Amino acid sequence: MRYADVVLPLPLEGFFTYSIPESFLQEGLVGCRVVVPFGKTKTYVALVVRIHDITPKGYKVKPLKQRIDQSPIVNALQLNLWTWISSYYLSAMGDIYKAALPSGLKAEDGYKPSTELYVALAPAFQSEPSLHIALNMLKRATKQLDAFTCFLHLSHWDEIGVDVQTEKIVEITRDELVNASAQTLNVINELVKRGLLVTYEKEVGRLNDGGEPHPERVNKLNPAQQKAMDEIRLKMESKNCVLLHGVTSSGKTEIYINLIQQEIEHGRQVLYLLPEIALTVQIMSRLKKVFGRRLGIYHSKYSDAERVEIWQKQLSDEPYDVILGARSAVLLPFQRLGLVIVDEEHETSYKQQDPAPRYHARSVALVLAQMTGAKTLLGTATPSIETYRNATTGKYGLVNLTTRYSGVELPETEIVDIGDLRRRKMMAGMFSPLLLGKIREAIERGEQAIVFQNRRGYAPLIECKQCGWVPHCNHCDVSLTLHKTTNQLVCHYCGFTYQVPDICPACGCKELRPKGSGTERIEDALHEAFPEANIARMDLDTTRTRNAYERIIRDFSAGRTNILIGTQMVTKGLDFDKVSVVGILNADNMLNYPDFRAYEHAYMMMAQVGGRAGRRGKRGLVVIQTYSPNLPVISQVTRGDYLGMYNDQLSERLQFHYPPFYHLIYLYMKHSNDKTVEMAAVEVSSWLRQWFGDRVKGPVKPDVGKIKTLNIRMVVLKLENGIDMAKVRQYLKRAREAILADKRYSTLTIYFDVDPV
Repeated sequence: MRYADVVLPLPLEGFFTYSIPESFLQEGLVGCRVVVPFGKTKTYVALVVRIHDITPKGYKVKPLKQRIDQSPIVNALQLNLWTWISSYYLSAMGDIYKAALPSGLKAEDGYKPSTELYVALAPAFQSEPSLHIALNMLKRATKQLDAFTCFLHLSHWDEIGVDVQTEKIVEITRDELVNASAQTLNVINELVKRGLLVTYEKEVGRLNDGGEPHPERVNKLNPAQQKAMDEIRLKMESKNCVLLHGVTSSGKTEIYINLIQQEIEHGRQVLYLLPEIALTVQIMSRLKKVFGRRLGIYHSKYSDAERVEIWQKQLSDEPYDVILGARSAVLLPFQRLGLVIVDEEHETSYKQQDPAPRYHARSVALVLAQMTGAKTLLGTATPSIETYRNATTGKYGLVNLTTRYSGVELPETEIVDIGDLRRRKMMAGMFSPLLLGKIREAIERGEQAIVFQNRRGYAPLIECKQCGWVPHCNHCDVSLTLHKTTNQLVCHYCGFTYQVPDICPACGCKELRPKGSGTERIEDALHEAFPEANIARMDLDTTRTRNAYERIIRDFSAGRTNILIGTQMVTKGLDFDKVSVVGILNADNMLNYPDFRAYEHAYMMMAQVGGRAGRRGKRGLVVIQTYSPNLPVISQVTRGDYLGMYNDQLSERLQFHYPPFYHLIYLYMKHSNDKTVEMAAVEVSSWLRQWFGDRVKGPVKPDVGKIKTLNIRMVVLKLENGIDMAKVRQYLKRAREAILADKRYSTLTIYFDVDPV
């Protein structure tokens, strides 16, 4: 008897073994989907990962019910990568299966090919004499005659009588005919009823055809770019990974395009990762002009059916040569990968938070490249401290690109002490006089401005003027954010919405005032300050649809928008010709965040958003408004002193046992009862201390101690470099199994976050 180990799309550890019926075709079964029984009544679409002859003991083995695929939909490389992700991130294979495959590949009938209805000339009328008969039949039905004549013209059947037919007969969809003839569907249906036309369905791909590749459109590099590219190639001869540390607007994208073209010429594939969907809008346009149909796009805003078709194309004999995508693109199948580019490698968006698997796409990309023998290029103007440490210690190659494209200077930076301005009553609203004046000057010159505030909504909270009452979410331990456009209070953790109260429920006061400012409130204030300006906002609320990014970025690129307000989305590598002023409204929101990475992240965001200014032949201006102008990180941003920030943070990290000198693993426990989760956390941390000693910190209640009605506790492990991580994972799994085996904690949720950001 032969057996199959399968992965189920469930958050369960390990594999499940089923017998393979003799009627099953066993050849090529690994990597295929099968339908399996599970429990008493349920069935699931599972994935076969192994075939063997070892009979399981202790239970009756059920047989596989159905084979869905005749050829694998997951290749051996992917299964190896999934195994690594499962081990490193302490995540169930079922979670990885769910995350990797589009939904249409996880259900028995989830994916259906897209079809369109076509119309064709009935066989009886496919000659010149019979066509004349058909036209005579329609003399009194003018609408049908117009539609039929239009069809003949579109399909080129009207050339049947000429001596030399210059055009081939083409297929016409019913919708095309309706639109071109300006007739109704009923008119077309009447032609079908009369036997003049016939209809048929045809499968059509959902993927756009990017047209012919144009390698001649690969721009020639300037001397600085060419030197950097030569150095990258040289470093890659001895290093598997190279960091390209290039200042903002230095032309890193053009270097990427040249490298991609070289890989294609050698018959290899390229994976090009970006941290945000917004970034793909601009870069996709540039890459399509060069690589045409060789380019595939893959991210979460694409429909599930589109993602299924991209997945299937990657398994075909003609896969895309280049895949451009966000985090999930690293899980696609590849056949001949030669280069992985991780652009803006410092971005925290590469880390998956919820649901599991909580993987970091940069780390997974490095492992994927290693498994395939490919090289990895990390690119950024502000490297993460861990990456820069790897580059300066020789683990990665390091290439510096220190000049901006076309000799444009880095922007001038001015610091505004808003605390001092408020004390002197020189600033009442959200904007300093300097920032308002510079934005006005830019608009009058026909230039543009970006205003950065890393907080969406109208205000982070509302407060009773009389008693100080603040509304909180019923399900989470957080205050509610006011969204003025919908007149609702919204929890940004669980998404629950509440109506804005008319009076304070605590004291009956009617004065409930917003406190603080989000992007919505800033938009209102800018409309008041610049009524003549066109203003757009780019945050999570305005970019929920796939086309929203494209519309906002297209309008701003074309100059139809004067001022763009945004959250961290606007910091990530967008390239606009006419931006001369960037305003950072409250740097302290980033600096005062309770996280050991707060200064690193604040430096990166300010440096990146500032880099949007002055990118085409003119030096730009960045205005940073802060209550703490004397903090070292503020002056480091002003001077563009990345090394200063890096060295300061490195010494603190060493002193307080943080990355890159230590590994972090967070262990989270969640339960509806606060006492239960507290007891479980104390027991787990006690067990862990037996193995890890004072490397265990906690348990503690995190800053947000309840989300979606579940109370949370956290235990932190700080593990020095060089520790046996295999044993660490073994002990952690043992602790999780032990606590879940206790009946008191049967409904406890416990999971790990490895390398949190």
